[in-house]
Amino acid sequence: MENLVFTIILLPLVGFLINGIFGSKMPKNLVGGLATGIVAVSFLIALYLFMGFSQSSAPMVVRAFEWFRIDGVQVNFSFQVDQLSLMMVLIITGIGSLIHLYSIGYMHSDKGFHRFFSYLNLFIFMMLLLVLGSNYIILFIGWEGVGLCSYLLIGFWYKNSEYGKAARKAFIMNRIGDLGLLMGIFMIAMQTGVVDYLSVAQNAGMFDLDSPIIIFICASLFIGAVGKSAQVPLYTWLPDAMAGPTPVSALIHAATMVTAGVYLVVRSNFLFTLAPTVQDGILFIGLLTALLAAFYAMRQNDIKKVLAYSTVSQLGFMVAALGVGAYTAAMFHLMTHAFFKALLFLGSGSVIHAMSGEQDMRLMGGLKDKIKITHATFLIGTFAIAGMPLFSGMISKDEILVAAWAKNPIFWVILFLIAAMTAAYMFRLYYLTFHGSFRGTPEQKAHLHESPLNMTLPLLVLAVLSVVGGFLNLPHIIAHGDLSLLQHWLSPVLTETAKSQMEANLKGISLSTELILIALTVAMFFIVWMVTRNLYASGKRTAKPENEYSGWEKLSAKKLYIDELYNALVVRTVEGLGRGGRMFDINVLDRFVDFIGDGAEESGKSMKKVQNGNVENYVLIMALAVGIILIVNFILQ
Repeated sequence: MENLVFTIILLPLVGFLINGIFGSKMPKNLVGGLATGIVAVSFLIALYLFMGFSQSSAPMVVRAFEWFRIDGVQVNFSFQVDQLSLMMVLIITGIGSLIHLYSIGYMHSDKGFHRFFSYLNLFIFMMLLLVLGSNYIILFIGWEGVGLCSYLLIGFWYKNSEYGKAARKAFIMNRIGDLGLLMGIFMIAMQTGVVDYLSVAQNAGMFDLDSPIIIFICASLFIGAVGKSAQVPLYTWLPDAMAGPTPVSALIHAATMVTAGVYLVVRSNFLFTLAPTVQDGILFIGLLTALLAAFYAMRQNDIKKVLAYSTVSQLGFMVAALGVGAYTAAMFHLMTHAFFKALLFLGSGSVIHAMSGEQDMRLMGGLKDKIKITHATFLIGTFAIAGMPLFSGMISKDEILVAAWAKNPIFWVILFLIAAMTAAYMFRLYYLTFHGSFRGTPEQKAHLHESPLNMTLPLLVLAVLSVVGGFLNLPHIIAHGDLSLLQHWLSPVLTETAKSQMEANLKGISLSTELILIALTVAMFFIVWMVTRNLYASGKRTAKPENEYSGWEKLSAKKLYIDELYNALVVRTVEGLGRGGRMFDINVLDRFVDFIGDGAEESGKSMKKVQNGNVENYVLIMALAVGIILIVNFILQ
């Protein structure tokens, strides 16, 4: 069993090394097949472990070696297999293998083909370290590793300077959050003397409820989550990260890396349940992030930018669920979001592939008859995220809405509004892209064609998962608790406080209230769908040029000018300090160093006149020196 755990983790590392070292000399199909097959094998092994695990199974800690001891704190390089880590591993390797397969077709003509797949395998390895590590130090290694891979993949087409800037922006903004995570880990080690999850959970009782120490620890850990999961104020990196190839958007910025912050909070639920004040802050950040990102997405015209802001908004949903203590609902939405958002990103890549690289929806239209498989699967993804009844997104989102109502009906109203905005911008995207008349160039129209099988097969699999994924955790009013599979599955990793909080929320809502809430969300979905369809399906109304926007549309298109604000307050300030430092370096430090050098040179020239090799001069100087010494001694006496 231990060897299987090591195999799951090490296989992607082997793929990274083989493709990174020898990939340039290997056929592309072999490079892509090797990278994809390795991740698929990791998925099959994880599935085997999952089948042998049960809801009552105790966590299994697999130790590789003792890494170091310092000041009484022992850190082992070890891995923890439990219900939460297995769930994350299946998502990472399962969806990861589909995206690898898709990438074989999408990246086939790229000169950096082998480099791309080596980076993808390295990312999977680092993500597995993050979720399988048995302590916060191993988690931090994976945390930083996926940040590095994100930088490499976002800036993969490095000859484009704008892509390079987007990669640096993602890397730097994530480092801000990572500092908070590191401070939280240090404080945990200082206070408890341990860093592994099981021991920290056992020692969590030493902290008083809402004590300054536990608030500091939880707030610091959440700052790390804010950076990685793109929450306010550290969210602007994710939309710019769309500069990377589309499979990167699907893998890193929809299904795996950006959900690491949610995983961190759920993994540390034994700490966060002791800090209600921090949980309230988490709820506020999640609501604000979800609302702002949904508002931005309403008037974006780049197909990937709409999906990017949608990702930020859905992450806000998950974080809001964490804030109300609905840990299972947050993980459920994390899973269903991985299905339908990976589908939507890969579908957008298929559209872009058909459109010869075009990403502006205003120049698309009428594609439903040209790329039928992409159209059908994209529609399923749109239904899932928008809230079509019984689709995965509707069921998982409904659980969060119910939990928000239990906390405070005001929070439900906010999330309900965000859900309506989600349906609106997603149907706008769908109809502008696939309906109406074609608005591109004749050359693009002639090039329109469906993607190859290695790109459409992952779309079909993800489409099925987007439909049936919701049945893994049916609402308790339908399942009567028996078919809430995910809730039962994750129960062992949650503290009794967390479970009692969730149960209290559900008991506080009557059956009639929950049915009314569900009915309202279903009615909202169909109303928004019909309104958006009437506006855009015929093709008579298309997206305006940005210079014609006014009022709220302009604010949405310009993202409330937050990027410009950050640029003015942060980027230009840092650049100004850099220019000031450069001027100080040139005008002060360089001149000081030059002065010393010039002084040494001049003194050398002076000495050169004296040290000329003339023995008579040397004897004369010696005689004068002896004479001066004698005279000084005579005077002093």
